[in-house]
Amino acid sequence: MESIGRIALYFVFTAGAVIFLIVLSYFLGERHSARTGQQPYESGIEPIGSARVRFDVRFYLIAIFFVIFDLETAFVLIWAVALKQTGLPGFVEMLVFIGVLVIALIYLWRLGGLDTKMVNSK
Repeated sequence: MESIGRIALYFVFTAGAVIFLIVLSYFLGERHSARTGQQPYESGIEPIGSARVRFDVRFYLIAIFFVIFDLETAFVLIWAVALKQTGLPGFVEMLVFIGVLVIALIYLWRLGGLDTKMVNSK
């Protein structure tokens, strides 16, 4: 029961600190009434055209490739930390894992998924 009281006390202090900081920022913060303060990015440059720009599908493919190979890096790093515990079976499994990813990369490369022309120039 004592731990629940400590958690409740922690919650009360945290909520109080958050409320205090929000009220403090309201009173001490700057107020902008200029029209430029309501525009996105506030860089001083007037926006031109629409924010809706069409990208080629290959742009998204490269983003997906990045995510996939980034996750691969995380798996390899975790495996490298635990290499002594996994031994030879873990090493063979990682070789199979990397082999499958290399085969997938070669396949995507041959399909043209990694071409440098990403964005439609229209």
